[in-house]
Amino acid sequence: MDADTLIREWEIITGLLPAQWQESARSMGALQRARNVRDASSLLLLVLLHAAAGLSLRQAVARAHRIGLASISDVALLKRMRGAGPWLHALASSLFEGSPFRCAPGSGLGGRRIRVVDATTVTEPGSTGTDWRVHYVLQLPSLECDFFEVTDPSGGETYKRLPVRPGDVILGDRGYCHREGVAHVVDSGGDAIVRLNANSFPLVGPDGAAIDLLPLLRTLTGHEPGEWTVGFTLDKRTYSARLCGVRKSTAAAQQARDRVRRNARKEKKTPRPETLELAEYIFVLTTLPPDVTAPDVLELYRARWQVELAFKRLKSLLGVGHVPKYDPESARAWIYAKLLAVLLIERLSQEARFFSPWGFALYRP
Repeated sequence: MDADTLIREWEIITGLLPAQWQESARSMGALQRARNVRDASSLLLLVLLHAAAGLSLRQAVARAHRIGLASISDVALLKRMRGAGPWLHALASSLFEGSPFRCAPGSGLGGRRIRVVDATTVTEPGSTGTDWRVHYVLQLPSLECDFFEVTDPSGGETYKRLPVRPGDVILGDRGYCHREGVAHVVDSGGDAIVRLNANSFPLVGPDGAAIDLLPLLRTLTGHEPGEWTVGFTLDKRTYSARLCGVRKSTAAAQQARDRVRRNARKEKKTPRPETLELAEYIFVLTTLPPDVTAPDVLELYRARWQVELAFKRLKSLLGVGHVPKYDPESARAWIYAKLLAVLLIERLSQEARFFSPWGFALYRP
């Protein structure tokens, strides 16, 4: 979404926002005074010129001055952005509401929502670590974002952050393999598929005894998937689940073992033989019913990589991976503006699937 497109097609873009989006700028404190910026539409365009079109603050205000949008300094724009964070968050969140493209029937598993969750890190200038974390959920197969949250580095990956509806199927990697998170999904009426972390997620068998993974995985024949009935306990309650596994190809197993050895060398440790053997398998935990077979579960988990590709697009195309702000308020507003741009692009793409000769919807929802 370059600056020229933002300006030329502005009415089409803002037509995707809720009906009262301009009034909300004042009620949420983003536009307390009209000095230098005459209205909410001008403010949002200024913000997106900077955050979405990739212009620096100085470039954005110079472009705004040239086209007669606003006469404002780069420092003043930064202050405006700092105060617009809650408003930008509300606009981004509003794009999830009332969308005709959500929860399409036939999307898989009898029309159940299939959702993939992950988190990506954002750093500030001069930082050598993580300053912000963006938690992001995509639906399959549309790859439409239906939830996000921005936290500081202490905001860990967990299913407990997600609003879960009955029937949801949530996919996650090892970072989401916590009993509390999986229990949250089940208690909310959904089901989970998560890459099992053998060290942090103890499993029990039907008899309540602890399960040793390797003896089970060694029974796999060739590259045929297998499954076992298991469970886990939390707060004196036992949850039913299944363990689904498959043996990796020779090349993939060797790559996994090499990765384990490299990580162990970094920590000046020697990997255990059991850890190297476990690296030869893929095993995931699911709470889905048995009529969703082990091959189906593993194929669903494979689709989790779509969210990794989405993060690559976010970071490479929109520069979400590095935030050019130093104070928390402006950094958070910048991230919200980026996410708003991504969600607007998604909605524009969805509208384009329904052909119209003029290229946009005539009626607002």
